[in-house]
Amino acid sequence: MTAILYPLAANAEQALSRPLARAAREAEARRRAGEAVAFTTDPVGPAFATREAALDAYRGRVEDERTGAAPEPEDRYCRLIEQVAEGAPRPKPVEPSFADGRRWPDPPAAPRTIWRLSVSYWRIASAERPLDAPQARQARRAGQPLDPDTLRAIARQPLRPTKPQQPLDIGLFETRPPEAPHIVMPDE
Repeated sequence: MTAILYPLAANAEQALSRPLARAAREAEARRRAGEAVAFTTDPVGPAFATREAALDAYRGRVEDERTGAAPEPEDRYCRLIEQVAEGAPRPKPVEPSFADGRRWPDPPAAPRTIWRLSVSYWRIASAERPLDAPQARQARRAGQPLDPDTLRAIARQPLRPTKPQQPLDIGLFETRPPEAPHIVMPDE
């Protein structure tokens, strides 16, 4: 199977138009960049009202199920994502109604969405990065009041771990035999 060759660039626009190099693995990307790299995925380009319009605009970059056209296996670092449009009203939580033999009322209308191209690439660590909003737990500990724009940025930000994940331990119904502690076996 062919590995995806992700672009090596300072930002998503450069990754899409003129990458410095392409690499499948982090070690190879680090060697080609000559410094540390981080794998990231960022939206790029304009927003489209429909998926069909986005597919027409990015013909050859993403898989098009209408025509069956698809990029080469090593070029599949782009994909279309659907996002809630900026300024679109968010649906409000609903209360159970228990009316007419139904527990829930009819669902509210879905918010307006847009389609954007998402590019996965190796970002050079020393490159300028757009300012990220602080994580919610850090902002809460600071105790400073936050403006609405910062709260929206925090809500849209992907979750990041506070520390690296620890290796998995043995499960509740597993045990290590005394004669071979390196083996984990099921316990009845």
